[in-house]
Amino acid sequence: STSLPEYFVVPSSLADQDLKLFSYSFIGRRMPLWSWNHPNGSALVRMANIKDVLQQRRIDQRICNAITRSHPLRSDVYKSDLDKCLPNIQEIQAAHIKLKQLCVNEPFDETEEKWLSSLENTHWLEYIR
Repeated sequence: STSLPEYFVVPSSLADQDLKLFSYSFIGRRMPLWSWNHPNGSALVRMANIKDVLQQRRIDQRICNAITRSHPLRSDVYKSDLDKCLPNIQEIQAAHIKLKQLCVNEPFDETEEKWLSSLENTHWLEYIR
């Protein structure tokens, strides 16, 4: 994948040939990427969607098992589909444009309540939270 760094962390229980084989199943060949580690052993792993629906469960299970084996306490993997709970890049860009218009282009002769309502309607604060 041209969008992944040259080096990245993967669970040691995943063999190189598995990683190469699995990489073709991910959109953009974006293998799971270990992004953050907590002192208690928890980790944040980002993963692109798997293209092949028939292989999705098998690949997902193999990777989640490898991640579980890598956790010091063998804790189960908690998965969250961020596409469903986070805004996409177009929504963030639109919110930023609305914020700029509100702060730069709009004269501040509105009441504070109306301005705060307009700020809320940009969704910018919600997205950056």
